[in-house]
Amino acid sequence: MVHLTSVPSDATARQGSVADGLEKVRFDDPAEDEGVTSIYGSRFAAQELPQHEMPDHEMPKEVAYRLIRDDLTLDGNPMLNLASFVTTYMEEEVEKLMAEALPKNFIDYEEYPQTAEIQNRCVSMIARMFNAPTHSEDESAMGTSTVGSSEAIMLGVLSMKRRWQNKRKEEGKDYSRPNIVMNAAVQVCWEKAARYFEVEERYSFCTEDRYVIDPEEAVNLVDENTIGICAIVGTTYTGEYEDVKTINDLLVKKNIDCPIHVDAASGGFVAPFVVPDLPWDFRLEKVVSINVSGHKYGLVYPGVGWVVWRSPEFLPKELVFNINYLGADQASFTLNFSKGASQVIGQYYQMIRLGKRGYRSIMMNLTRISDYLAANLKQLGFIIMSKGAGQGLPLVAFRLDPAKGHQYDEFAVVHQLRERGWVVPAYTMAPHSESLKLMRVVVREDFSRSRCDNLVKDIKLALQTLNEMDKKTVENHQEHVKRNTAATKHKNSHPHYSKEKHSLQGKHGKTHAVC
Repeated sequence: MVHLTSVPSDATARQGSVADGLEKVRFDDPAEDEGVTSIYGSRFAAQELPQHEMPDHEMPKEVAYRLIRDDLTLDGNPMLNLASFVTTYMEEEVEKLMAEALPKNFIDYEEYPQTAEIQNRCVSMIARMFNAPTHSEDESAMGTSTVGSSEAIMLGVLSMKRRWQNKRKEEGKDYSRPNIVMNAAVQVCWEKAARYFEVEERYSFCTEDRYVIDPEEAVNLVDENTIGICAIVGTTYTGEYEDVKTINDLLVKKNIDCPIHVDAASGGFVAPFVVPDLPWDFRLEKVVSINVSGHKYGLVYPGVGWVVWRSPEFLPKELVFNINYLGADQASFTLNFSKGASQVIGQYYQMIRLGKRGYRSIMMNLTRISDYLAANLKQLGFIIMSKGAGQGLPLVAFRLDPAKGHQYDEFAVVHQLRERGWVVPAYTMAPHSESLKLMRVVVREDFSRSRCDNLVKDIKLALQTLNEMDKKTVENHQEHVKRNTAATKHKNSHPHYSKEKHSLQGKHGKTHAVC
């Protein structure tokens, strides 16, 4: 997901970023750089980095590298970013493989046939991991790589909609008002898919003690215009696994012809190894498609995702384009075309390097550390909102205990942690439970027990610091942080698109959990 950036006007661009009055200070023109051995002794170090228009002349590669690298030091440390599910560690060997594949255009199957074969191997392995039927050539599962789960979800929604439309046309019925049923705690890409493809959103809302979809309510929302139900294996807010089996069983019991798409973006590489007996995948007859993010617990750098369909029945033929590109016939179902091959190769490396035992060892370790962190936070007086013991993703969602009468909230705690370098998100829950504020720590592969102990120490220190502040000081500090971080985050947002009212955030003030 990429933000929409506003292009500054010429007047804004000319203002620059210097303090008021400093633009009147003149620097002597630096001399030519012959004989200068230090980048910081060159004329480029005394100039502003180009921001709005491409410069007229080139600069040495060493200078460009160093100045951009220096600029990027203002970013946070990815390993201390506990907000994101995205992989931040891979072995040197796979990094080398991925770097060697950077020039390859993945879509060019004729030129890079072995890369295409590697994708096929990944699809086969992932489909089997999800217990896809493999007993018949005609009814066997199929799938593809995507840029991430957002594209995979778009493809899943599109195939469900087209299959529903075809069925309605055959029956001579109206096919102009499709809808889809999902939890209001969905990731924003589900809202995008529904809006882009003109599908009505029907939500099962959370409550203050239930943060996942209500199976009974979800099935009751289904009517003749429903293209499918979205069930999430690993919600972004609390990491819980939604009860896909109960949704499936209710549909079967009531003889309702409605497919289920499982959004396993985060849980698809966790549940099969931590809770292998949990039925959520193609073992359930109503599950027709599943997406998963390779760049989350698939342990690959961003961005790569995967989507698998149970059989050709659930991927309408007219959506698949048979094309001849650069001399090779190929079937294509994608929203993108050209893309790099590195991430697909990285996924294959991880799956054959680690194997099932390696993935199981990593996921079990993350589960243990997640439970250890939850126990520590509970000891500090926090209320734990996530599931432990492998019943959800390896993360901890937690909040302050309102009974303790704190003069500060969760946002104040995470701002204190930010001063130590930790990026821990605080947000309000999904609509109808938005009065709840919570924090969330995602336990990734590189989050060791030692790093966990350091985080707990800093959380203790943050609480101690806030407890020593009076209420007015806390309020002033929070207002200062809010005012300044908002100015930093949104200075490039186009005003034309602010204050929209069509999304869950626009309607309910929902804050989207970081994924």
